[in-house]
Amino acid sequence: MAKIIGIGHQDFAQLMASGCFYVDKTGFIREWWENQDAVTLIARPRRFGKTLNMSMLERFFSVEYKGQGKIFEGLSIWNNKTYQELIR
Repeated sequence: MAKIIGIGHQDFAQLMASGCFYVDKTGFIREWWENQDAVTLIARPRRFGKTLNMSMLERFFSVEYKGQGKIFEGLSIWNNKTYQELIR
């Protein structure tokens, strides 16, 4: 059965739990972390996934969600052991 394309999802965990189609943007976590920029500007048009990306970053780095790394299993960030240790 084909996955549904969910429009308007702003919460990463909710989107992953719903099983909707998701274009894996977790490579952004690695790219952002390794650049070590003092300031990051994310300028994109409306409905381009800015809020969803911020939700993804929050799920990955926030101590509030420590130990909930299973949500990232199967995504590109999970292929790197260093980042698996960060989320566990």
